Amino acid sequence: MSNRGSNMHPVNANKKQYHINCEKGDLAEYLLVPGDPDRVPKIAKHWDSVREVSCHREFRSATGVYKGVPVSALSSGIGPACMSIVVNEASAIGVHTFIRVGSSGAIQENIKCGDLVISSAAVRLDYASNCYIMPEYPAVANHEVLLALIEAAEALGLGNYHVGVTATTADFYAGQNRPTKTQTMNVLPTLQKAGVLNFEMETSTLFTLASLYGLRAGAVCAVYANRCIGEFKPGAGEEDAIKVANEAVKILHEWDQRKQAKGKKWFYPSILA
Repeated sequence: MSNRGSNMHPVNANKKQYHINCEKGDLAEYLLVPGDPDRVPKIAKHWDSVREVSCHREFRSATGVYKGVPVSALSSGIGPACMSIVVNEASAIGVHTFIRVGSSGAIQENIKCGDLVISSAAVRLDYASNCYIMPEYPAVANHEVLLALIEAAEALGLGNYHVGVTATTADFYAGQNRPTKTQTMNVLPTLQKAGVLNFEMETSTLFTLASLYGLRAGAVCAVYANRCIGEFKPGAGEEDAIKVANEAVKILHEWDQRKQAKGKKWFYPSILA
Protein backbone atom coordinates (compact mmCIF):
# COMPACT_ATOMS: atom_id res chain seq x y z
CA MET A 1 0.00 0.00 0.00
CA SER A 2 1.20 3.54 -0.75
CA ASN A 3 2.37 5.65 2.17
CA ARG A 4 -0.31 8.09 1.12
CA GLY A 5 -2.92 5.75 2.52
CA SER A 6 -5.99 4.26 0.92
CA ASN A 7 -8.48 6.13 -1.22
CA MET A 8 -10.95 5.79 1.64
CA HIS A 9 -9.03 8.26 3.81
CA PRO A 10 -5.78 9.48 2.21
CA VAL A 11 -2.79 10.65 4.23
CA ASN A 12 0.31 12.52 3.08
CA ALA A 13 3.89 11.28 2.83
CA ASN A 14 4.35 11.92 6.56
CA LYS A 15 1.21 9.86 7.29
CA LYS A 16 -0.66 12.95 8.48
CA GLN A 17 -4.16 13.96 7.42
CA TYR A 18 -3.85 14.73 3.73
CA HIS A 19 -5.16 18.30 3.61
CA ILE A 20 -4.81 19.71 7.13
CA ASN A 21 -1.36 18.11 7.63
CA CYS A 22 -2.07 17.12 11.23
CA GLU A 23 -1.86 13.89 13.19
CA LYS A 24 -3.11 12.65 16.55
CA GLY A 25 -1.87 14.93 19.30
CA ASP A 26 -1.59 18.00 17.07
CA LEU A 27 -5.11 19.28 17.76
CA ALA A 28 -7.01 19.60 21.02
CA GLU A 29 -10.47 18.09 21.42
CA TYR A 30 -11.98 21.59 21.24
CA LEU A 31 -11.40 23.20 17.85
CA LEU A 32 -12.14 26.75 16.71
CA VAL A 33 -12.61 26.97 12.94
CA PRO A 34 -12.24 30.36 11.26
CA GLY A 35 -12.46 30.56 7.50
CA ASP A 36 -9.59 33.03 7.09
CA PRO A 37 -6.12 31.62 7.89
CA ASP A 38 -5.11 35.07 9.16
CA ARG A 39 -7.77 34.76 11.88
CA VAL A 40 -5.89 31.86 13.52
CA PRO A 41 -3.20 34.07 15.15
CA LYS A 42 -5.91 36.60 16.06
CA ILE A 43 -7.68 33.83 17.98
CA ALA A 44 -4.47 32.49 19.51
CA LYS A 45 -3.31 35.86 20.85
CA HIS A 46 -5.90 35.44 23.63
CA TRP A 47 -4.47 32.10 24.76
CA ASP A 48 -2.14 31.51 27.70
CA SER A 49 0.26 29.64 25.42
CA VAL A 50 0.37 28.72 21.75
CA ARG A 51 2.39 26.71 19.25
CA GLU A 52 2.08 26.70 15.49
CA VAL A 53 1.13 23.28 14.14
CA SER A 54 0.89 23.52 10.37
CA CYS A 55 0.18 25.79 7.43
CA HIS A 56 -0.81 23.82 4.34
CA ARG A 57 -3.00 25.23 1.57
CA GLU A 58 -5.79 27.17 3.31
CA PHE A 59 -5.52 25.05 6.45
CA ARG A 60 -3.52 26.91 9.09
CA SER A 61 -3.49 25.44 12.59
CA ALA A 62 -2.29 26.27 16.08
CA THR A 63 -2.72 24.61 19.47
CA GLY A 64 -2.50 26.11 22.93
CA VAL A 65 -4.23 26.72 26.24
CA TYR A 66 -7.01 29.19 27.04
CA LYS A 67 -7.67 29.78 30.74
CA GLY A 68 -6.30 26.33 31.51
CA VAL A 69 -8.21 24.51 28.75
CA PRO A 70 -6.42 22.89 25.77
CA VAL A 71 -7.74 24.40 22.54
CA SER A 72 -6.83 24.53 18.87
CA ALA A 73 -7.68 26.68 15.87
CA LEU A 74 -7.73 25.46 12.28
CA SER A 75 -8.77 27.60 9.33
CA SER A 76 -11.13 26.06 6.82
CA GLY A 77 -10.72 28.43 3.90
CA ILE A 78 -13.80 29.48 1.96
CA GLY A 79 -16.78 27.28 1.25
CA PRO A 80 -18.62 24.14 2.28
CA ALA A 81 -16.31 21.64 0.58
CA CYS A 82 -13.37 22.95 2.62
CA MET A 83 -15.40 22.71 5.83
CA SER A 84 -16.19 19.11 4.97
CA ILE A 85 -12.46 18.40 4.77
CA VAL A 86 -11.89 20.00 8.18
CA VAL A 87 -14.62 17.98 9.89
CA ASN A 88 -13.60 14.68 8.31
CA GLU A 89 -9.88 15.03 8.93
CA ALA A 90 -9.94 16.76 12.34
CA SER A 91 -12.46 14.30 13.77
CA ALA A 92 -10.27 11.43 12.54
CA ILE A 93 -7.53 12.59 14.92
CA GLY A 94 -9.61 13.22 18.00
CA VAL A 95 -11.52 16.51 17.74
CA HIS A 96 -15.03 16.21 19.20
CA THR A 97 -16.19 19.84 19.43
CA PHE A 98 -16.12 22.37 16.58
CA ILE A 99 -16.94 26.07 16.78
CA ARG A 100 -16.98 28.06 13.57
CA VAL A 101 -15.63 31.61 14.05
CA GLY A 102 -16.65 33.35 10.86
CA SER A 103 -17.94 36.40 9.07
CA SER A 104 -21.29 36.87 7.40
CA GLY A 105 -23.78 39.21 5.79
CA ALA A 106 -27.01 40.06 7.59
CA ILE A 107 -30.29 39.89 5.67
CA GLN A 108 -32.50 41.45 8.33
CA GLU A 109 -32.56 45.24 8.74
CA ASN A 110 -32.23 45.22 12.53
CA ILE A 111 -28.84 43.47 12.48
CA LYS A 112 -25.97 45.96 12.34
CA CYS A 113 -22.44 45.60 11.04
CA GLY A 114 -20.32 44.58 13.99
CA ASP A 115 -23.09 42.52 15.56
CA LEU A 116 -22.74 38.76 16.09
CA VAL A 117 -24.94 35.95 14.85
CA ILE A 118 -24.97 32.74 16.87
CA SER A 119 -26.50 30.07 14.65
CA SER A 120 -29.12 27.74 16.09
CA ALA A 121 -29.56 26.00 12.74
CA ALA A 122 -28.77 26.54 9.07
CA VAL A 123 -30.57 26.36 5.74
CA ARG A 124 -28.71 23.82 3.63
CA LEU A 125 -27.96 25.67 0.40
CA ASP A 126 -24.37 24.45 0.58
CA TYR A 127 -24.89 21.30 -1.56
CA ALA A 128 -21.77 19.67 -0.08
CA SER A 129 -23.83 18.25 2.77
CA ASN A 130 -26.11 16.59 0.19
CA CYS A 131 -23.22 14.23 -0.52
CA TYR A 132 -23.69 12.84 3.01
CA ILE A 133 -27.45 12.80 3.59
CA MET A 134 -30.72 13.78 1.91
CA PRO A 135 -31.49 17.52 1.91
CA GLU A 136 -34.43 17.08 4.30
CA TYR A 137 -32.02 16.17 7.13
CA PRO A 138 -31.71 19.23 9.39
CA ALA A 139 -28.53 21.21 10.00
CA VAL A 140 -28.72 22.11 13.69
CA ALA A 141 -26.24 23.31 16.28
CA ASN A 142 -25.45 21.08 19.21
CA HIS A 143 -27.49 22.44 22.10
CA GLU A 144 -24.53 22.49 24.47
CA VAL A 145 -22.34 24.51 22.12
CA LEU A 146 -25.22 26.85 21.31
CA LEU A 147 -25.86 27.53 24.99
CA ALA A 148 -22.14 27.95 25.68
CA LEU A 149 -21.85 30.60 22.96
CA ILE A 150 -24.82 32.50 24.38
CA GLU A 151 -23.42 32.16 27.90
CA ALA A 152 -20.05 33.43 26.68
CA ALA A 153 -21.57 36.49 25.01
CA GLU A 154 -23.45 37.31 28.20
CA ALA A 155 -20.41 36.71 30.41
CA LEU A 156 -18.42 39.11 28.26
CA GLY A 157 -21.14 41.74 28.50
CA LEU A 158 -21.92 41.74 24.80
CA GLY A 159 -25.43 42.80 23.94
CA ASN A 160 -24.92 42.90 20.19
CA TYR A 161 -25.66 39.25 19.40
CA HIS A 162 -28.56 37.55 17.64
CA VAL A 163 -29.57 33.89 17.82
CA GLY A 164 -31.38 32.17 14.98
CA VAL A 165 -31.24 30.46 11.61
CA THR A 166 -28.39 31.04 9.15
CA ALA A 167 -28.40 30.35 5.41
CA THR A 168 -25.26 28.62 4.14
CA THR A 169 -24.64 28.97 0.42
CA ALA A 170 -22.20 27.32 -1.95
CA ASP A 171 -21.45 30.58 -3.76
CA PHE A 172 -20.68 34.14 -2.63
CA TYR A 173 -22.12 35.90 -5.67
CA ALA A 174 -25.19 34.41 -7.38
CA GLY A 175 -25.69 32.08 -4.42
CA GLN A 176 -26.26 35.08 -2.17
CA ASN A 177 -28.23 37.06 -4.77
CA ARG A 178 -25.49 39.47 -5.70
CA PRO A 179 -25.94 40.74 -9.27
CA THR A 180 -24.16 38.64 -11.90
CA LYS A 181 -24.38 38.38 -15.68
CA THR A 182 -26.49 35.22 -15.49
CA GLN A 183 -28.59 35.80 -12.37
CA THR A 184 -31.64 33.51 -12.51
CA MET A 185 -32.51 32.86 -8.86
CA ASN A 186 -33.68 35.15 -6.07
CA VAL A 187 -33.96 33.32 -2.76
CA LEU A 188 -33.25 36.40 -0.66
CA PRO A 189 -36.88 37.59 -0.20
CA THR A 190 -37.99 34.07 0.73
CA LEU A 191 -35.27 33.71 3.36
CA GLN A 192 -36.00 37.18 4.75
CA LYS A 193 -39.69 36.39 5.12
CA ALA A 194 -38.76 33.16 6.87
CA GLY A 195 -36.76 35.10 9.47
CA VAL A 196 -33.35 33.82 8.41
CA LEU A 197 -30.69 36.10 9.88
CA ASN A 198 -27.64 35.91 7.64
CA PHE A 199 -25.74 34.49 4.70
CA GLU A 200 -22.41 32.66 5.03
CA MET A 201 -20.71 29.65 3.45
CA GLU A 202 -19.76 26.94 5.94
CA THR A 203 -22.15 26.45 8.86
CA SER A 204 -24.72 24.04 7.45
CA THR A 205 -21.98 21.68 6.29
CA LEU A 206 -20.40 21.76 9.73
CA PHE A 207 -23.71 21.18 11.53
CA THR A 208 -24.81 18.36 9.25
CA LEU A 209 -21.57 16.40 9.37
CA ALA A 210 -21.15 16.92 13.11
CA SER A 211 -24.65 15.55 13.74
CA LEU A 212 -24.07 12.58 11.48
CA TYR A 213 -20.73 11.79 13.13
CA GLY A 214 -21.92 12.21 16.72
CA LEU A 215 -19.82 15.34 17.26
CA ARG A 216 -20.67 18.76 18.71
CA ALA A 217 -20.73 21.93 16.64
CA GLY A 218 -21.74 25.57 16.91
CA ALA A 219 -21.07 28.79 15.05
CA VAL A 220 -20.62 32.46 15.83
CA CYS A 221 -20.17 34.93 12.99
CA ALA A 222 -19.33 38.62 12.93
CA VAL A 223 -21.57 40.66 10.68
CA TYR A 224 -19.44 42.40 8.03
CA ALA A 225 -22.34 43.50 5.84
CA ASN A 226 -26.05 44.25 5.89
CA ARG A 227 -27.62 43.34 2.57
CA CYS A 228 -30.82 45.24 3.32
CA ILE A 229 -29.17 48.66 3.46
CA GLY A 230 -26.07 48.00 1.37
CA GLU A 231 -23.61 48.49 4.21
CA PHE A 232 -20.22 46.73 4.17
CA LYS A 233 -17.64 46.98 6.97
CA PRO A 234 -15.01 44.22 6.71
CA GLY A 235 -13.59 43.27 10.09
CA ALA A 236 -16.48 44.67 12.10
CA GLY A 237 -17.21 42.49 15.11
CA GLU A 238 -14.38 40.04 14.41
CA GLU A 239 -12.72 40.56 17.79
CA ASP A 240 -16.03 40.03 19.62
CA ALA A 241 -16.66 36.78 17.73
CA ILE A 242 -13.18 35.56 18.65
CA LYS A 243 -13.64 36.41 22.32
CA VAL A 244 -17.02 34.64 22.45
CA ALA A 245 -15.65 31.50 20.79
CA ASN A 246 -12.64 31.28 23.11
CA GLU A 247 -14.78 31.81 26.19
CA ALA A 248 -17.29 29.21 24.99
CA VAL A 249 -14.52 26.61 24.99
CA LYS A 250 -13.80 27.31 28.65
CA ILE A 251 -17.51 27.10 29.47
CA LEU A 252 -17.96 23.84 27.58
CA HIS A 253 -14.97 22.31 29.32
CA GLU A 254 -16.45 23.23 32.71
CA TRP A 255 -19.82 21.77 31.75
CA ASP A 256 -18.16 18.62 30.44
CA GLN A 257 -16.42 18.20 33.78
CA ARG A 258 -19.75 18.64 35.60
CA LYS A 259 -21.39 16.01 33.40
CA GLN A 260 -18.56 13.58 33.99
CA ALA A 261 -18.63 14.13 37.75
CA LYS A 262 -22.36 13.45 37.86
CA GLY A 263 -22.28 10.58 35.39
CA LYS A 264 -24.51 12.35 32.88
CA LYS A 265 -24.38 12.23 29.10
CA TRP A 266 -26.25 15.46 28.38
CA PHE A 267 -25.96 18.97 29.76
CA TYR A 268 -29.06 20.49 31.37
CA PRO A 269 -29.31 23.73 33.40
CA SER A 270 -29.82 22.23 36.86
CA ILE A 271 -26.61 20.20 36.49
CA LEU A 272 -24.87 23.44 37.52
CA ALA A 273 -26.70 23.56 40.87
